[in-house]
Amino acid sequence: MGANNTGKGCDEGDEPIIRVGDSIYDDPLPIAHEFYQPGDLVIGEMVSQVIYFSNIQSFMEQPSQILIDEPISVPKSYQHILALAFAVKEINENPRVLSNISLGFRILNSYYAARMTYKATLNLLSTQRRFAPNFKCHKWNNLIALIGGCISEISANMAIISAIHKIPQMVPNEAKQHIGIVQLLQHFKWTWIALSAVDDDKGDQFLQTILPLLFEHGICYDVIVRLEKWNYLDEMIRLALQHRNSYATAFKTKANVFVVYGEPPSFQVLRVLAFIAPIMGWPPLGKVCVATSHWDFASVSIQKDWEIQIFHGTLSFTVHSNQPLGFHEFMQKIRPFWHKEDVFIQDVWEQTFACSLKGSNGQEVEAEQKEPCTLEEKLENLPGVLFEKYMTGHSYNVYKAVYAVAHALNAMYKSSSRHRRLASGERFAFQNVQPWQVHRFLKSLVFNISVGDMVHFDEHGELVSGFDVTNWITFPNGSLTRLKVGQLEPLAPPGRELTINDEQIVWHPSFNQARPLSVCNDNCNPGFSRKKKEGEKFCCYDCAPCPEGMISSQQDVDVCVNCPEDQYPNKDQTQCVPRIVSFLSYKENLGIILVVLAISLSVITTLVLGIFLKHKDTPIVKANNRSLTYILLISLLLCFLCSLLFIGQPGRVICLLRQMAFGLVFSLAVSTVLAKTVTVVVAFMATKPGSSIRKWVGKGLTNSIVLFCCFIQAAICALWLSTSPPFPDKDTHSVIGEIILECNEGSASMFYSVLGYMGSLATASFIVAFFSRKLPDSFNEAKFITFSMLVFCSVWLSFVPTYLSTKGKYMVAVEIFSILASSAGLLGCIFSPKCYIIVLRPELNSREQMIRKKT
Repeated sequence: MGANNTGKGCDEGDEPIIRVGDSIYDDPLPIAHEFYQPGDLVIGEMVSQVIYFSNIQSFMEQPSQILIDEPISVPKSYQHILALAFAVKEINENPRVLSNISLGFRILNSYYAARMTYKATLNLLSTQRRFAPNFKCHKWNNLIALIGGCISEISANMAIISAIHKIPQMVPNEAKQHIGIVQLLQHFKWTWIALSAVDDDKGDQFLQTILPLLFEHGICYDVIVRLEKWNYLDEMIRLALQHRNSYATAFKTKANVFVVYGEPPSFQVLRVLAFIAPIMGWPPLGKVCVATSHWDFASVSIQKDWEIQIFHGTLSFTVHSNQPLGFHEFMQKIRPFWHKEDVFIQDVWEQTFACSLKGSNGQEVEAEQKEPCTLEEKLENLPGVLFEKYMTGHSYNVYKAVYAVAHALNAMYKSSSRHRRLASGERFAFQNVQPWQVHRFLKSLVFNISVGDMVHFDEHGELVSGFDVTNWITFPNGSLTRLKVGQLEPLAPPGRELTINDEQIVWHPSFNQARPLSVCNDNCNPGFSRKKKEGEKFCCYDCAPCPEGMISSQQDVDVCVNCPEDQYPNKDQTQCVPRIVSFLSYKENLGIILVVLAISLSVITTLVLGIFLKHKDTPIVKANNRSLTYILLISLLLCFLCSLLFIGQPGRVICLLRQMAFGLVFSLAVSTVLAKTVTVVVAFMATKPGSSIRKWVGKGLTNSIVLFCCFIQAAICALWLSTSPPFPDKDTHSVIGEIILECNEGSASMFYSVLGYMGSLATASFIVAFFSRKLPDSFNEAKFITFSMLVFCSVWLSFVPTYLSTKGKYMVAVEIFSILASSAGLLGCIFSPKCYIIVLRPELNSREQMIRKKT
């Protein structure tokens, strides 16, 4: 707009301020200058063409210019000017970049004020020596780019004007730092913090962004303190006293971590608060400060003797920086009169060293003035809050920005020169370059600077750069040390952007070098979980013991968790321990006892069967149906042996067989007993004259009873197998600390149906035997059967509650014991009297004795 206009803003006689052929100076940096107003400085080196450029955000025009927005009352900002001058010096001495073209720059002061920022920006767009925006009276005043400073508000104000002219300008993306802050808080498990943000639009934007992130990652804030914007020291003290109640809350919060969002002036505000804290009776701060990359320990000269120990141990994200070779030596040459056009150095020198340069320059010093400067003072001896001898992150960004502009122009020059030579042989002239033409070259820019760092931009036009996690160590004399304790790599995989070396961090003295805790309340120890407090933020909670069967192995867990199936909680419910596999084994004492008992009873049953077979023709054996006696003895033998199926590790076949075998064999035994009892009753009734029952006497009736009763039990078992057959299973809930290997019955109703049917047969046998116990018959077994059925029913009636009240292998042992006890009851009650007569009283085992007894 109006690039070559002439009119009220221009005079026909105006000439360029820089002309080809001007001499080259021998100073540390050859300088030419142009003053628009006091405090505005133009620096440049002349060879054949001169390009001016600047320190704020992006790039340049021709002549390119750099706008420094730090006020001269902050001596530390002077390093940014030196970084700019050093970069220009290196580029002009490097024949590989912009060969035969020299760079210059102009610096304008913003004074931390929007009005002055707008005026300085419009000055860059005006004709030289006149404040006439949009009028350019000579070809040299051609702004190409702006390189932004440290204060985001200043850069934003510049962008409003520079965007109209399509001048390239970079604004860093703060979102990556917000993620870094959250990850840092999570790393140290700080969940209860205080927030401090400057009271402006940028502070509002920061809070709107960071608060949802904190909530999402389980972090709460106690208080939010808004810092007043820096104006003047007396104004700042007045505002601090005016808002003393809110600031007092910040000093008294129990949060040990302060997340501070602000720029260098914010640090000065905090220093004012720390200065007046003892006056107001506020407690010592004693907190850990966590700050963004905008943070810098920069003080005005009047604050140089103020205490800064309260900031000892601060953690901040700082722009990744390196130390260009020769920069330290370059700064050592800086003196108050190193070049007359540098109007900043004299003001910085007098303020920082509290001396007067007038007397040092041979001028008369008035009595009330300061002592004259010795000119032997050195910037590198100043405390860190006033001036740092190593290049800071902000200065390093200035250094890289200058190189970015130079390389972009170099690429433009080479590209344009090649095309022009091919076309018409014309020579490329920077005077004709427009700002918007630089964008394309910057976007594709990739190069390495002298210290080896790569400079390039992403698809959004943002500089790809990481951050260092810096631990600030302060000293009583005002000096400070930066200690790199980690880094934030935005391009790293999600969740791995932040790395921190905890052992290197130096904490505030109030924490005795232990990692600070910053939580709403004491941590919930392992074995407990957090329980929300009503009416409080979610970071404030009570601790509740884990429910039975659950654990928490870490502090401050939200919920307790269950152990894997093969593990169980220890006594304190802090960890899971392996369960013991449990089943009734042949190798343990209980299993051995039951096996010995089952085998012993089986042997006894076999001996009884052998005795009866040997004496099969004796009257006592022949009485009461000899065939049923053999069947009963064989079924009892099988009952004893089937108990062995319940011992050992359950398998698929074993689980299918053992309950079925138990049900069928016991049904056979009990139905045989029932048949023997019915035989006694039928035989007695058949002896009556004219009885029609006589035709039922014989083996047909007994065999029918046994078969019919066994068939019903077999049908129940078949139905069981076809619907829900038993299967091997693991029980991890019944007994704490054990995995019980068992046979799952598949269907509990079918299992109890088998038992119930067997119980009904036993009850029927008991009733029939009870009423026939006194019948006048020789060797009447009814009374023995009555007693045996009483024992049998007693055992199985007590089995059910005992079985249900036991767990694990003891449940199996109860069933085995019931099988052995009930079978032994039948064997002992029915056959022991007969064996006694056969073996010990054979004289009673005769027909004559039976007749005599009957008579």
